Amino acid sequence: MQIIVFEDEQINRLFPITVGRPAYAMTCGSYRLIDWLAVLNTELSCSLRGIVRPHLMTIQQVDYPQFTAVPALGDGNTLLVNARLVPSVGTYETLKQLVAEGRSGTVRVGESIAAAFLSRESPQPPAHADVHKFLEFLHNPGLWKLPVIERQLPLLSWPHDLVRYNLEIISASLAHRIASGKYREIATGVFAAEGAVLGQYCTTDTSKGPVLLDENATVGPYSFLRGPAYLGPKAKVIEHSAIKDAVSLGHTTKIGGEVEASIVEPYTNKQHHGFLGHSYLGSWINLGAGTCNSDLKNTYGSVKMDYRGESVPTGMQFVGCMMGDYSKSAINTGIFTGKTVGCCSMLYGYVTTNVASFVNYARLFGQVTELPPDVMIATQQRMFARRNVQQRACDAQLINDMYELTRNERQLAGEPLQL
Repeated sequence: MQIIVFEDEQINRLFPITVGRPAYAMTCGSYRLIDWLAVLNTELSCSLRGIVRPHLMTIQQVDYPQFTAVPALGDGNTLLVNARLVPSVGTYETLKQLVAEGRSGTVRVGESIAAAFLSRESPQPPAHADVHKFLEFLHNPGLWKLPVIERQLPLLSWPHDLVRYNLEIISASLAHRIASGKYREIATGVFAAEGAVLGQYCTTDTSKGPVLLDENATVGPYSFLRGPAYLGPKAKVIEHSAIKDAVSLGHTTKIGGEVEASIVEPYTNKQHHGFLGHSYLGSWINLGAGTCNSDLKNTYGSVKMDYRGESVPTGMQFVGCMMGDYSKSAINTGIFTGKTVGCCSMLYGYVTTNVASFVNYARLFGQVTELPPDVMIATQQRMFARRNVQQRACDAQLINDMYELTRNERQLAGEPLQL
């Protein structure tokens, strides 16, 4: 048997989050979909393949060892998994059930295939990893004629969905981690893996969920932690911080100030005072001291997001900012409610509109200028060196690819770009 996780035609709706990462690598509730697929793959002893956009194929090969280099011989059955699936315990259990039942059919969400089980008699996907051929296969009439399997497999349709589902699923995700036996309880509802340190004079509130410190995570003294919260491996929370209400910190992050109901991907820094709420931060971001975002409108109404000119009602009262990889903010930057910040951009002053990728954004001072990719490649090298990470040719190439992918985004932003 084989498992194929694929990116479909709706992937661009998740920009800026998915400009530089496969959709299966988005964190939500402390897990990524690839984490659950790796568990399922091990349990089933099958092969795991990934169908991603062309510019991510090399990154997939070198950064995701979960995938099988050579497909294993099996029984001819295939489990198709949409890379936009919410990475929850429920998703994992439902996928496992589909395999156990062995019935050919599709699980659909609107016009999208969320998952499908294909027996050897069903239409078969292409043998190679060409995304264009695979997208053609998704429109195969024979695939859509298969029986519909009634299961709940929610998809991430817009970036703010990550914040919504993070609130919903994090408690079950943390319960699953605790059940693994990897953590020991060091205080009421506070669980720590090997090497994790909870500083002196910290206050914890686990009445609404546990607090998990993964391997070598550290929390400075005089901090406040309110669960549910997850601190990934080598995450560092500095002194006098407040981490509360559904926070998921990736590995090797540095966090300070107040963080609420937010997801922070690996290698991102927010280590100074300032508020981050109901937000998503990609990787290799740095927020300057005093940077704050708003996650609530003055009218207390539900937030509408603007994605590439399309107005999308969230139905959510609290929505902060969605920030792409490698972006930075200067000190005392203020980000208004429900704004998106593209990848590889620099923020100064007040962020009152969405920010395109690869720009120096200083509308307060009347300037929005394009940021060349070679500047970001040099910045990437310096950032990597600070974390003892070697810059590879594929890392630099990814910056160039992201620049080209977002070229139209800068043109649509309506900003007076000064080149």
